[in-house]
Amino acid sequence: MTGSLARTMAWSALCVLATFAGRLTIMDGTSLSLVWPAAGVTVLWFSMQRRARLRWADPLMLAVITLLVNVATGAPPALALWFVVANLTQVAVFLRVHARVSPHLWGAGGDAPLARSADLWRLLFATAAGTLAGAAIGPPAVWLISGHVSWVDAAVWFTRNTVSILLIAAVGLRIGHHWRDGWHTRRVPALRLAEYGALIVCSISAYVVGFAVNHGLPLAFPLLAVTVWAALRLHTTFVVLHDLCLGSLAVLFTLHGDGPFAMIESFQARALVAQAFVGMVAIVGLSIALGRDERAELLRQLTETGRAAAAQARLLTTIVDSMSDGLAVIRADGSWAMRNPASVALLGGVTSGTGTIAEPGHYGLFHPDGTPLPAADMAHTRAFAGEDVHNMELLVRNSGVPDGRVVSVSARRLQGDDGVVVVFHDVTAERRQRDELASFAGVVAHDLLNPLTTIDGWAENLDDTLRGMPDTAEQRDATDSLSRIVRASGRMRHLINDLLAYTTTRNAVIAPVDVPLRDLVVDVTTARADLAAAGGTPAPLFALGRLHDVHADPVLLRQLVDNLIGNAVKYTAPGVVPRIEIGSARAGGDLVRVEITDNGIGIPAGQHEAIFNNFHRAHRSGGYAGTGLGLAICKRIVERHGGSIVATDNPGGGSRFVFTLPEAARRVTHHPVKANVRS
Repeated sequence: MTGSLARTMAWSALCVLATFAGRLTIMDGTSLSLVWPAAGVTVLWFSMQRRARLRWADPLMLAVITLLVNVATGAPPALALWFVVANLTQVAVFLRVHARVSPHLWGAGGDAPLARSADLWRLLFATAAGTLAGAAIGPPAVWLISGHVSWVDAAVWFTRNTVSILLIAAVGLRIGHHWRDGWHTRRVPALRLAEYGALIVCSISAYVVGFAVNHGLPLAFPLLAVTVWAALRLHTTFVVLHDLCLGSLAVLFTLHGDGPFAMIESFQARALVAQAFVGMVAIVGLSIALGRDERAELLRQLTETGRAAAAQARLLTTIVDSMSDGLAVIRADGSWAMRNPASVALLGGVTSGTGTIAEPGHYGLFHPDGTPLPAADMAHTRAFAGEDVHNMELLVRNSGVPDGRVVSVSARRLQGDDGVVVVFHDVTAERRQRDELASFAGVVAHDLLNPLTTIDGWAENLDDTLRGMPDTAEQRDATDSLSRIVRASGRMRHLINDLLAYTTTRNAVIAPVDVPLRDLVVDVTTARADLAAAGGTPAPLFALGRLHDVHADPVLLRQLVDNLIGNAVKYTAPGVVPRIEIGSARAGGDLVRVEITDNGIGIPAGQHEAIFNNFHRAHRSGGYAGTGLGLAICKRIVERHGGSIVATDNPGGGSRFVFTLPEAARRVTHHPVKANVRS
């Protein structure tokens, strides 16, 4: 509070000096001053004090100063009161308009400096609005009190206050912003310092010649040359101070009767022209300097943006060139827009030498089965035809790759461009691993499942033999032991089958196509109903909602749906008929959200995520057979298709499994299938 009051007193003292200086230039018989620096001082005062805690003290002090100084310099008290109203109105209108049109500027509510041409024109607009409001009160008051006023007097009022506010406020806003943020000094070259000195000498000399030397020549407006020189070459804050000093010299010479404007006979017209000259000096200097600063800042930003873009381009080029996967962009005319070294290496280093794509035979491209690849089947050709190519396997065999290499190719057309981006990935090792996996599966099926078949056969023979023997304690013990052997063999068979299924879903290459999900679900549910009928158990009830077509591997998708429906049927309380609801909806991002809800025994609390782990069994003690791999297989199938799967509780009792799969690219033709389901 003490600091705010001290600033108010300091501004008040400055305003007293400015008001006295203005009253010294009163026109004869009008009580109107030709120069009014107090207008600029008061606007700057209230702009800098807009956040002061004692805001009421500033208008009070301004009113007191205006009243006392005007009365002390010969103005009637009534006229002095009108001047108080005019000054307060002028300041209030300026502050309101300036805050509205330039809220970002320091002194108008923001923090930015006066640094753009648009800021100058907004400042001029706010100045004109304020001085018009003041002129609507001051000159009419002079006319009412003295009876001596004309339109020229009103023009003088408007012009003098506008020039005063424009010059003094511009200086204050520039210097005040530097003062608040600290002066950022930097070393000025000696030549630039010499230019500052030369400009000051030339400016003083030019104005002395133009105004002080009585040669009768109208040399005022050519003096704008030094203003343009300063604005084009020197710091903007210096330009503002330069304009203020030169404008003050022009007005003082004119008031003293010297210079080209002193030849005008009318005292009011003389002052009006002189003020107009000062305003032109200020506007020309500031507009050129601020425009120059804007261009320099824009050039700096463009330079920084260009450097950043160049650095980003170098980074991306480094990343692309260091990739082990091949990446290329092909134009519609078949030419290479870009390609990284890996794309050439994966094709055995073979290139066309012309900068365009050659025929498949030139690169030694074949289908995986060894048949030649037609040009129409090349990935980029299919992409230009509107097809998205995913994981298309090709065999590359040429002089650079004599043993052959299997490459997975994906291609997609660029949006808004006439090019196609192609990605190459070496899957030779994966293909070899898949072949080895198939061999392993065959070995397991032969070497493990065949002995189990033998055990089951001998167990069946032993069962027939035991059934034909007398019912004795020894016969019952043998029958019980044989049952244990059969159950153990069954568990081993299920475990081997699940392990094979899990390994296949984990490592096999998927071949997704558009699949009619409804047809597949109807087929699976029909098989489950037939299985229940064959086993003499109640047939499950299925309620099918809307089922969207999906883009998935048909074999793995059937395994997924069959596992989930099989679990829903199996984990049902004794005596309860399984009721399963299946439906889907679009999930956004080209995904389909599929829900399978049952009325089973549910999932124990805290195990909704653990049930998807390998060999996890949620109901070990419930008498439900299983290996704990079924849901792990489901999770792996969904994830390999880019989706996710979760398990939640069914509010009506039971469980709900929700998984997502890619949506089909186009609607698939459905084939009617008879089924024991209710849609």
